[in-house]
Amino acid sequence: MATDNTPDNNAASGDDFADWAQALEEQKAADQQAHDAEQGGPLSGEPVHPASVAGEPPVGDISRVLDIPVQLSVELGRTKVPIKYILQLAQGSVVELDALAGEPMDVLVNGYLIAQGEVVVVNDKFGIRLTDVVTPSERLRRLSRG
Repeated sequence: MATDNTPDNNAASGDDFADWAQALEEQKAADQQAHDAEQGGPLSGEPVHPASVAGEPPVGDISRVLDIPVQLSVELGRTKVPIKYILQLAQGSVVELDALAGEPMDVLVNGYLIAQGEVVVVNDKFGIRLTDVVTPSERLRRLSRG
């Protein structure tokens, strides 16, 4: 898949990381408030940050996770069929999916929706052009719910 490495796109990529860091900080603050409410508030006037106590970088340091590999998949559609139908499948069989032709496809990272896009062909290989990206804060909200 071809990528455009113009300075504007690189700056936007940096903004994405800033958004992730901000979302992580918001989540951390919300978790700390929930924990304080359960425990009756912190014992001292300052919140306790276990990562900084242990001498580790703060939680908002996103560079710690940038090299972690994740499974990125594109979902064309889904369907439910009985096992007897699966056993009858052979070469040339067609399985009808719930997605309509031309409908955006879901882009999943480790099973979580992060974007939607459309199929493109680049150098005889299939790719996906993202048309709608879920915001980092919404991704974190979905992760915390699920």
